[in-house]
Amino acid sequence: MAEPGSGSDGPTLTYEQARAELATVVERLESGGSTLEESLALWERGEELASICQRWLDSARARLTPTES
Repeated sequence: MAEPGSGSDGPTLTYEQARAELATVVERLESGGSTLEESLALWERGEELASICQRWLDSARARLTPTES
């Protein structure tokens, strides 16, 4: 099974890497000054990074949740 941060489009990102990049994307979007096309690309990357972070968190939660035998 692949790690939660893995994708078909590149190397695996750790939770910390994805979260840091997501924070950078948010800062760039909030600062404005980007073209519409750039903003859309940033938004799409942000969605992708948020999904990676969520998969990591879901995986961690599953490992911590006791299973019934």
